[in-house]
Amino acid sequence: MPTAAPVGRERRLEIAQGQAPFAAYVTCSDSRVSPEILFGRGLGELFIIRNAGNTVDTVALGSIEYAVAELGVPLIVVMGHESCGAVKAAKAVVDDNATFPGSIGRMIEPIIPAVLEVRGSEGDMLDNAIRANVSRVVKQLRTTTDPLLLDPQAAGKLKVVGAHYDLDTGCLRTASLVPHSRILAG
Repeated sequence: MPTAAPVGRERRLEIAQGQAPFAAYVTCSDSRVSPEILFGRGLGELFIIRNAGNTVDTVALGSIEYAVAELGVPLIVVMGHESCGAVKAAKAVVDDNATFPGSIGRMIEPIIPAVLEVRGSEGDMLDNAIRANVSRVVKQLRTTTDPLLLDPQAAGKLKVVGAHYDLDTGCLRTASLVPHSRILAG
């Protein structure tokens, strides 16, 4: 059960002057995985970038860069989750040549390489693809991005970690050496 987070009038007045989040979360739009609620965080504590499948396009990357360069965020968490519908859709494209209406197909295109990467691997293909998708985004942010993110990482002022949230248990597992408590408690 999440702890009570500061969200009242006093907190709103305090953060109206500016924000200083301790982490940026790149996570899925899925209504079951809202980081503020899951981890009992209040207004102004987390900078959230959400889209289906926790991918990083130009808009997401610009938001992440803003969080780091302008707000001084020292931690970026890329969080995937169990039963991700966007990854499931990308898997359907790979497995069944599925197509989706509107912009959905274009939205899941960046996830398809993660699905292809785990084809033939042991274990649950969907779960493996969800984890591979997180790893691909983490790698992107660690290695193939702008100096706005690369320089603070090289200086030890910014960590980029991957995480997987289990809907059944409520556990968050990281794919790095950063302890869970660093992510969950400012």
